[in-house]
Amino acid sequence: MNPLAFAIHLLNLFAPALGVALLLVLASHVFMRKAAQGRGWLAPAAINFVVGSAVLAGGLALSGRDGRMLTYGALAVACATSQWLWLRAWRA
Repeated sequence: MNPLAFAIHLLNLFAPALGVALLLVLASHVFMRKAAQGRGWLAPAAINFVVGSAVLAGGLALSGRDGRMLTYGALAVACATSQWLWLRAWRA
């Protein structure tokens, strides 16, 4: 595999984590305005991306393939939990 193909495979592996992270931050600013006010965009998106990337890498390591539905479910739960913790939503 040449370096360009490897880079494309790597980007495709982590693209769902980036998409979920950005959409989750956007949704929190739309639906939870009070809790998300003053929290910014970059830090929660970066945290959710790192958490999501770790989940996807763990799913790849455990199952031997990427793209399993269980891994995507774990991605959604892990990113939602990290966003919940970031917004301190238990106080709201």
